[in-house]
Amino acid sequence: MSPDPIQVAAVQLQGRPGDLAGNLRDARGYAEQAFAAGARIVALPEFFASPVYYDEPFHDQAVDERNNTALEMMIGLAQRHRGYIGGSMVLRRGGGVYNTYFFVQPDGRWFSHDKDLPTMWENCFYEPGDDDGFMDTDLGGVGAAVCWELIRTQTVKRLRGRIGLAMTGNHWWTIPSNWPLLTPLLRPLHEINRGFSEEAPVEFARRLGVPVLHASHCGRFRSRFLLLPGTRLSVAHASEFVGATQIVDAAGRVLARRNTAEGPGIVSAEIRLGAQAPVTPLDESRFWIPPLTLLHKAYWHQQNACGKSFYRSRQRAAA
Repeated sequence: MSPDPIQVAAVQLQGRPGDLAGNLRDARGYAEQAFAAGARIVALPEFFASPVYYDEPFHDQAVDERNNTALEMMIGLAQRHRGYIGGSMVLRRGGGVYNTYFFVQPDGRWFSHDKDLPTMWENCFYEPGDDDGFMDTDLGGVGAAVCWELIRTQTVKRLRGRIGLAMTGNHWWTIPSNWPLLTPLLRPLHEINRGFSEEAPVEFARRLGVPVLHASHCGRFRSRFLLLPGTRLSVAHASEFVGATQIVDAAGRVLARRNTAEGPGIVSAEIRLGAQAPVTPLDESRFWIPPLTLLHKAYWHQQNACGKSFYRSRQRAAA
């Protein structure tokens, strides 16, 4: 990778579920602005084609690989601006559905990574991937990781020493604001959760020793919260996305940052591609990098179980 500084950008979006045309229009507009301002690499968020959360009636947010207008948009941007662009979408491919991160080069060639473990209700929409997230690009080794992949030890282990840049994004929500009896009690958890989200790309960079481009969703939303695996029993759920769109250097220093409360927009900075010695050692005995609370872990397992059973029933119905 070149030792010279390179200008990069990350885009924060406020998407609308199922509005593929509108979401792509917004993503294209911000990416065009970033490239026009001199960025050579642009990061779009996880699920930039459509945010995903469970609701009734249920709407499938997947883009079909046979008519992938989101990837076509990315290829067009990369070729037109002679730059690089990455972002993820729910993708229907073969007999399955995946959360696929695409990274596109100026020549239109692309690489992809399927997120390893869906997060909570995301299990309603897609299944686990099995690749390692390493992409052998003309920039050298580039790693892809999204959302809670950034806070798992196994992600760092499979990319460490192989990449000089991490392309990342998230779609990280917080506690419900419309549960009168529980919301006040959960307020401390909201602050902890927000902190985990904001620090995820920083701690990821510190353990990998590479710069990180991190693009986030923002805004409030309303959905349904599944209660029991194997059923559609649910309650109303109002929440918001937390964290920040950030550009972080290889030592974990934040070079540019836009909090989700600031709304949609772009951050940009100059970075140096390539790896250095990680400033924070990786504790390989841990599954999670940050100290998740017991409630985080319980929420993770309960929502995973609900989402997986729902996805299996969808796949059986489609067979």
